[in-house]
Amino acid sequence: MATILVIDDDREICDTISAVVQRSGHDVVCANNLHDGLEMASCGDFDVVLLDVKLPDGNGLEMLPRIRKTPSCPEVIIMTGFGDADGAELAITNGAWDYLQKPSSIKEISLQITRAIQYQEEKKKRPIPVALKRDGIVGNSVVIKESLDLVAQAASGNANVLITGETGTGKELFAWAIHQNSARAEKNFVVVDCSALPETLVESVLFGHEKGAFTGADRAHEGLVSQADGGTLFLDEIGELPLNVQKAFLRVLQERRFRPVGGKKEIHSDFRLIAATNRDLDDKVKNGQFREDLLFRLRTIHIALPPLRQRQEDIKDLTHYHVANACSQYHIDAKGIPQEFLEALAKYHWPGNVRELNQALEKALASSGGNPILFPKDLPVHIRASMARKSILPGKEAENRDASPSPEMPTLEKVRASVVAQAEKKYLQELLFQSHGDIPKACAMSGLSRSRLYSLFKKHRIPLPSTRNN
Repeated sequence: MATILVIDDDREICDTISAVVQRSGHDVVCANNLHDGLEMASCGDFDVVLLDVKLPDGNGLEMLPRIRKTPSCPEVIIMTGFGDADGAELAITNGAWDYLQKPSSIKEISLQITRAIQYQEEKKKRPIPVALKRDGIVGNSVVIKESLDLVAQAASGNANVLITGETGTGKELFAWAIHQNSARAEKNFVVVDCSALPETLVESVLFGHEKGAFTGADRAHEGLVSQADGGTLFLDEIGELPLNVQKAFLRVLQERRFRPVGGKKEIHSDFRLIAATNRDLDDKVKNGQFREDLLFRLRTIHIALPPLRQRQEDIKDLTHYHVANACSQYHIDAKGIPQEFLEALAKYHWPGNVRELNQALEKALASSGGNPILFPKDLPVHIRASMARKSILPGKEAENRDASPSPEMPTLEKVRASVVAQAEKKYLQELLFQSHGDIPKACAMSGLSRSRLYSLFKKHRIPLPSTRNN
């Protein structure tokens, strides 16, 4: 017996669906607004949620990801009387089971509920998998667990995998995890950065070449596709692969055979393909920049990695993991991480995702010096500035703007000059630290002339480093 939650402000629809569900031998609970529905979903154990879009206190589609993240991870069926193509696509992209437009027949609604329940029952019967090797993949949020479920699914077979996500979300880590957990783990994991391939030598790099195939080919060269025989070929930034090479690679993907540049015989390579990109390949297909047939081949299994802002509950674990690793790597004493530091990290939006977080933590370690714990002031200036801006409540900001200025209120110019001076001094201190007091290196890093650098040191009363070797 399953338990169903219906979130709809139309009481007649709630009564109708309740009758259908109860006749099937299942329990049903109804809520007439988003607030009550989310509260019930968070506390109860539901297999399926039927969710209306237009509700008195908000849009159901916007609440869909939060309902999917509730402890019971229910399947969500969207129901709406105001259907549109964009809404349907958004619903499915965010993990909805299906998107039904009202008025749907009782038979159709009942069928989708039954299928979702069957799926949930089968999911519960699945044996607990052997723990995945997830080197470097840190976090236990619902969205990361969903991505790891797909890693386990991909690792159990040989289907092509496409990993998408913003820069810094860890696409190569997930590709490596698939390889490490597959039957090919003992073979090569060959990484190809498609954005760095020289345009005139792409085919040679991928497929190899024979001696004398072109000017400068003084010996035969084994291509990366051949090196991946028996293992995994990881094509990073697949969206940057030139169109002519996409066509050639499509055949290689279908036949697992290719001919080196200048070669007369075809070579077989039993590779498993994983591709990754931070681009929208569907848009590139529409613009004629990517082959649709190749995209179909790549996307047999699709893992869409979430940005860090959608998995903020993982920031604590990520912070402890990266700080411990950095302390070990740089042979420094372990650092304490107070709650104040973690709360500061949670206020930032992290456009560069986990990669940016890692770099910010390394900067904080460098700034902390001999301090045994990390403080928010150790973080990069641009991050702290963003946090400070975010901490100003919109209402308070407007109130401050409208209030008449106090006689003691400094002018904007003075405030700006003070902030710039503080930022400059902090930057110069960090520059000295990073360059180890080497003035030529500091000039190169900062883009400043030696005279300008000395002038700034004097302005901010920063002791000049020893002139030895400078």
